[in-house]
Amino acid sequence: MRVLVTGGAGFIGSAIVAELLDAGHEIVVLDALLGSAHPRPPAGWEAGAALADGVRRMRGDVCDAAAVRKALAGVDAVCHQAAMVGLGKDFADAPAYVTSNDLGAAVLCAETAAAGIGGLVLAGSMVVYGEGRYTCAEHGVVRPGPRAQCDLEAGRFEPRCPRCGEALRPGLVGEDAPLDPRNVYAATKVAQEHLAASWARATGGRALALRYHNVYGPGMPRDTPYAGVASFFRSALARGEAPDVFEDGAQRRDFVHVRDVARANVLALEAVAQRETGAFAAYNVGSGRPRTVGEMASALADACGGPAPRVSGRYRLGDVRHITADSAAIARDLGWSARVPFTEGVAEFAGAAMQ
Repeated sequence: MRVLVTGGAGFIGSAIVAELLDAGHEIVVLDALLGSAHPRPPAGWEAGAALADGVRRMRGDVCDAAAVRKALAGVDAVCHQAAMVGLGKDFADAPAYVTSNDLGAAVLCAETAAAGIGGLVLAGSMVVYGEGRYTCAEHGVVRPGPRAQCDLEAGRFEPRCPRCGEALRPGLVGEDAPLDPRNVYAATKVAQEHLAASWARATGGRALALRYHNVYGPGMPRDTPYAGVASFFRSALARGEAPDVFEDGAQRRDFVHVRDVARANVLALEAVAQRETGAFAAYNVGSGRPRTVGEMASALADACGGPAPRVSGRYRLGDVRHITADSAAIARDLGWSARVPFTEGVAEFAGAAMQ
């Protein structure tokens, strides 16, 4: 199978390319090599290296229809990883997010439809849910609204039951949870899923959105406001500084290793290519083992032999408190489950190079 991987020079994209090669597939990579994600040219993109390692590398933006059309020549399925990620710096980033993520997805879907390609795998995100799943002792499953700034400033980080105000118990969120994006990036990821679903219905194709939870591992970008929390911690430790843990460090996340995420993409691509799925489906991709942000910071600090984390109490309005995955559906339908243990993955990440 010949697969186009957009954003294939990036952190997750490059891991997918490696996994696809190991599975015997042919790869075309389209990547804009934006400075926010690639402060230095990635390996394999030197002059004359377009076909290095059997991978055809093309520099171009998914918003450019001509570049996408050229990259799609002879392709059997598309793995769309190109995106502007993270919360950004402030709301002034909104036009860039919408252009890169939503316009880019629309152009890609349109050109894929014109080329008659019937399989699409989309990099989704757990941010589409907003807060995760919560249970109130009296009212059962509830959905708390956005946290108030006054509560965050006072150090009251835990959401309360919207009906009685009592404490809530966090749990695992399933794909059937309502979508409730809480920031611009999250809104663009919801829009991308709707575009992929519309593409599948209009063309008779198959599309899968893989809702990544907190992906970490070798090759993460460093020293950028658009990176993930594990990258922030690792960058600080590389500078000999204590990781800065926001809030009280007790916010729960599902940290999943990038190789596990890459393997999920290969299974999803093979499924859409074989028409083994319905028109559109979304799957959580997480380890299923919740960890706190503080735990990740401490584990990395120990593995790096660096200073202990500093809990600052700072916060970001767009952040949610707890979001952890129920990944039973992808295990049932695609046979995927995370394999890399947290301790092993963190130890590897602590000694690995970053982009």
